[in-house]
Amino acid sequence: MTARLPDLETMLAIPHVDADYGFDLSSDGREVAVAWNRSGQWEIHTLPLDGSAHPRQVSQGPGAKFNPRWAPQGSGAQRLAYALDLDGSESFDLYAWDPATGTQSNLTPDTPDALQPNYAYSPDGQESAFLSDRAGHFAAYVMPSDGGPARLVLDPGRPAWDVHWSPDGQHLAVEVEGPGQDYLTYVVPLDGGPATPIRLGGEPIPARDARWAPRDVSVGGRLAFVSERAGWHNLALYEPQTGEIEWLTEGEGDKEQPAWSPPTGNGPRLAYVVGHGPLSELAVLDLAQRQETRYRLAPGVHHRPRWTSDGRGLLFLFESPRRPADLWHLSLADGAFRRLTESRPPDLDGGILALPNMVSYPSLDGTPVPALLYRPERQAGSGQPAVIYVHGGPNWLTQVAWDPVVQYMVGRGWTVLAPNYRGSTGYGRDWQLANRFDLGGADTGDVVAGADYLVGQGLAGPARIAVTGRSYGGYLTMTSLTQYPDRWAGGSAVVPFLNWFTSHANSRPDLQHWDLENFGHPERDRSLYYERSPFFFLNRISAPVQLICGAHDPRCPASESVQAHKALTAQGKSCDLALYEDEGHSFYKTASVVDAERRRMAFLAGVLEG
Repeated sequence: MTARLPDLETMLAIPHVDADYGFDLSSDGREVAVAWNRSGQWEIHTLPLDGSAHPRQVSQGPGAKFNPRWAPQGSGAQRLAYALDLDGSESFDLYAWDPATGTQSNLTPDTPDALQPNYAYSPDGQESAFLSDRAGHFAAYVMPSDGGPARLVLDPGRPAWDVHWSPDGQHLAVEVEGPGQDYLTYVVPLDGGPATPIRLGGEPIPARDARWAPRDVSVGGRLAFVSERAGWHNLALYEPQTGEIEWLTEGEGDKEQPAWSPPTGNGPRLAYVVGHGPLSELAVLDLAQRQETRYRLAPGVHHRPRWTSDGRGLLFLFESPRRPADLWHLSLADGAFRRLTESRPPDLDGGILALPNMVSYPSLDGTPVPALLYRPERQAGSGQPAVIYVHGGPNWLTQVAWDPVVQYMVGRGWTVLAPNYRGSTGYGRDWQLANRFDLGGADTGDVVAGADYLVGQGLAGPARIAVTGRSYGGYLTMTSLTQYPDRWAGGSAVVPFLNWFTSHANSRPDLQHWDLENFGHPERDRSLYYERSPFFFLNRISAPVQLICGAHDPRCPASESVQAHKALTAQGKSCDLALYEDEGHSFYKTASVVDAERRRMAFLAGVLEG
């Protein structure tokens, strides 16, 4: 008997380990902490590296918890810190769990500001660096690790995103949003000296993922970082004392998320992820030999490598269309992989889950567009239903990754095409910037051309194609419906924005910064703001529409969907609205995710199969 795919609710309830903010290894190298939603909400779990005990949930209470960080050895207390988002608004607080007492404490109580989820302990564990928008935009602060008054150490005038403390405790590396879509990295002396961005030829260059080398290695005191100034993210070393930059890699493929090996006597090594469009693998570079070795668990996406304390192995996160994100161990001695967490149910046969083909098709202007194509096992001919599945960002991409929604659609007999339209990452700097100041223009054409491609290939009927996406993908869903209304049987936009004027005005300053750098100013570029706002052209829509939103969304305010729903229904058009009062931009509760996706799939089934 052929195995059957579980129902949608069962698939959506399968947990996964958070890959966005990673995990942490205790200072003694024996325990790992991860954020995992296996209880139905995001909690912090710890597990022994040797597998001698089952994972243990150590956080509790309301809110979603991410980015666990152990206090350094010798700090006087083996605290485990994490970032908590109470209501989906992304206004994080920092909490700490004390293993000795089991108590949890808020380190940033009664603060009206928002914090980024990225933070760092000082090497002695006595202080913490964090990023707060209390000055009106995200800047870097330092406070005692048990909470208390904070002092400002860097206000770059642009939104700060990440921070790392140097091993000698004297400096911070602070990652800041720069011009356009670049990130800059500042080296900040904590004695009050001037902060300096990583420069080349006297000018700041794109620099992110900065990581300090351990003190007891030949390159101690230097920063490893990645830069896409030459078109792809490549690794380099920066010497803060002299400003010297040494490039470690070159060529195509994005090298990102570097991690230093511990000082074990084998010489300095860097582990990192190498991305090839929607796929990735791990790499280890021996700096003395300039020799690179690559590892791949399976076709899929590898995230955030971290060395074990003995330098003999790597910890990393991995996901694929057949496996949700889990924590894995790689032995460098023999290349053997060992899974440390298990999210996929043991009775789910991964072989029944669909794998995509990587394809390319011409956009409306003829430009080749890369995409992932999922084809159902049972082909229904040229009249079969199909869905154009649009990722958010736009600086993101659809990867060969875990997605229960795609599996459900394919299992239902629908063809799914996921375009990596202009603006997507993973295909080089030129493609990423190709829709800058043209948002909602050529990228909309890339999405719409996907429908033409499916019809031309005999993979879909022209009257049985729907479009759906989340966040910026929801925006492109609505631009596709308003600019090319004759192409669609229906469209479902999840947490979209529709009106550039109101979306910009109602967003946080750091999000407004991105708009100004990549789209224009609402007054100076008023006509562009108007022309690319689907809200003003809802009368053109001829197909049913669905809008799904979260009340606490700071990125794409729910008011955008509520206003569009009111306008569409007033025009007598079919529009379904689902507003989740206790969610934000990302839906954190499994129950909310299940309900929202059940609604979305029911809507798509109605327009494609009705």
